[in-house]
Amino acid sequence: MSVREFVKILLAKECMTLTQLAKLATEKGDKKYTMDGLSHKMRKGSLDFNDVEYFAKLLGYDIMLKRKE
Repeated sequence: MSVREFVKILLAKECMTLTQLAKLATEKGDKKYTMDGLSHKMRKGSLDFNDVEYFAKLLGYDIMLKRKE
């Protein structure tokens, strides 16, 4: 799964747009996010894992690793 797909799934689960996520992340954090900036990074594949982890926590999710059996 790509970072883009992961973020899109989070947004779909929360019925939220990328614009709303950018606004919320800017309000709650110390970094400025814009819809255009996030969209560009997602398309380019350069969105930082720390940002993705921050978005997940902001929306009430944890990222977990599970060993395959």
